[in-house]
Amino acid sequence: MVNKTKEQRRKTMQSIKSQSQLENRVSKALWHKGFRFRKNSKDLYGKPDISIKKYKLVIFVDSCFWHYCPLHGHRPKSNIKYWDNKLKKNKERDYKVNKYYSTRGWHVKRIWEHEIKHDFEKTIEETVEFILKAKKQK
Repeated sequence: MVNKTKEQRRKTMQSIKSQSQLENRVSKALWHKGFRFRKNSKDLYGKPDISIKKYKLVIFVDSCFWHYCPLHGHRPKSNIKYWDNKLKKNKERDYKVNKYYSTRGWHVKRIWEHEIKHDFEKTIEETVEFILKAKKQK
């Protein structure tokens, strides 16, 4: 692995988009299956990637790096103290967001990046089942 200068790292970090290709793939597949939803609702806590308020449902698409996946998460070898703190805070925030919705009777689903990459169709099928289950409980 090649170490980057501070300027190279800064440019890399700036290039990260607020909506990932993973989120877009999932939302496009769900849209084609006939589901209508909001993306990145600013008025909902935690700004869920996908939300359907009438079903009290939120879906988050989590990258293995930023959300420190137990299977594939890794921390960079440079600036270890910063990254340990950053990744720890991300996990704590995810926990708080899950708890916030769960205690209010909302349905919460988190999809890991590796699930999408490993078996996209299965991930979409499971998400469709999740939405239909929430719809029945409406």
